[in-house]
Amino acid sequence: MIPPAAAVPFPWREVMAFGLGRLGWPPETFWAATPREIGAALRAHRTEHMSEVPARDALRALMAAHPDA
Repeated sequence: MIPPAAAVPFPWREVMAFGLGRLGWPPETFWAATPREIGAALRAHRTEHMSEVPARDALRALMAAHPDA
C-alpha cells in the first residue's frame, strides 16, 4: 500500500496577495469569488503578461540601440 502524500496547506497568503494586491479586488469581491474564478483570473493574468524571449539578433539590435552608459 502506498502511504498518502503529506497534506499541503492551502496557500492563503499567496492567493490573497494575488486577489487583493495584484488584481486590486476589494475584500468583498475576493471573498465572494470561487476557487474556479480565482484560478481563471490567475491563468488569464499569467498569459496576459507573458512574452517570448527575443531572438539573438533582435537582442543584439536592442543592445546596440540602447547601450549602457
